[in-house]
Amino acid sequence: MEHQDRRSFIGNVALLTGSLMIPNQLLLAAEKKNNYKVAVIDLMILKRQKISALPLAKEIGADGLEIDMGGLGNRETFDNKLADPKIRQEYMDKAKELNLEICSLAMTGFYAQSFAKRPTYQRLIQDCLDTAKAMHIKVVFLPLGIQGDLVKNPELREPIVERLKVAGKMAAKAGITIGIESALDAKGELQLLKDIDCKHVKSYFNFSNVIKNGRDLHQELRILGKKNIVQIHATNEDGVWLQNDPRIDLNKVKETLDDMGWKGWLVIERSRDAKQPTNVKYNFSANTSYLKSVFQPK
Repeated sequence: MEHQDRRSFIGNVALLTGSLMIPNQLLLAAEKKNNYKVAVIDLMILKRQKISALPLAKEIGADGLEIDMGGLGNRETFDNKLADPKIRQEYMDKAKELNLEICSLAMTGFYAQSFAKRPTYQRLIQDCLDTAKAMHIKVVFLPLGIQGDLVKNPELREPIVERLKVAGKMAAKAGITIGIESALDAKGELQLLKDIDCKHVKSYFNFSNVIKNGRDLHQELRILGKKNIVQIHATNEDGVWLQNDPRIDLNKVKETLDDMGWKGWLVIERSRDAKQPTNVKYNFSANTSYLKSVFQPK
C-alpha cells in the first residue's frame, strides 16, 4: 500500500512539474518557429558607421542592423572606423545592451567602384573579413555595382569570377559567407555561383532588382534555392511603403520562402514614401512593422 502511495505521489509530482514545464516548452517552440528576423541598414537610416544607429534601429523596432564598412572613393581601403578595437567594442557592447544583432557588414563602396578592376581588392575584402570576424558577424555584403553589371559588361565576367574565387577562399578561412548582389537574373546568378564554386560565396537576394526588371519574384527565389541565398534585401525601390506596394505580395513571398524551407534575415533597404523620403523613423518603422506582421505573426 505504502509503495502504491509513493508511486502515485511521484506520478502527481511528475504531472505537476510537467504542467509547469509546458509554458516554457511552448515558449521555446514559438521561438524556434520564428524563422525570420528583420534588420535595417545604418547607411539607409542615415547613420553610416555611427553607434547611434543602434538605438535608432531599436526604436524603429528592428531585430538587428546591417552596418557599413564606410566610404571607399579612391582610397586604398574603406574609411572604416570599426578597425579601431575601442570603437568596435563600444558597438558590440551597445548591441548587446539593446539586444540587437549585427546581421551583416556591407561593402557598399563597391556600388560605385569596380570590384573587377580595383587593384587593392584583396586588401578591401580582408579588411572587411577581419572586422566581421572581430565582431562575430557571419555575413558580409558585396554588391557588384554599376561597374560590375554583368548584363551590360559581360567581358568582366572572367575577372569577377577569378576574384570571387580568391575572395571565397579568404572568406572560408575566416568562417564567413560573402553575399553578392549582381544584375543577373536567377539563372545567370546561379551559373555565376557554380562557376565560383565556393560555398562561402552566395547570393544576397534583392527584391527590387527582380521587380524593376519585370521578373517573377517567386520563380527567381525558387531557381536560386534555399542553399544559395544567404540574406535578403526585402524591399522594393522607393515610392511607397511595402504595405502599399502593388508590385509585391509579401504574404505570398512568405509562403514561397516557407515552402523552400529558407530562413534568415530580411534586411530593409528602401521602400520609402516618395512624399517624405528623408523621414527615417516614419519610413523604416512602417516597413519594419509591416514585415514583422507578415513574417513574425503573433
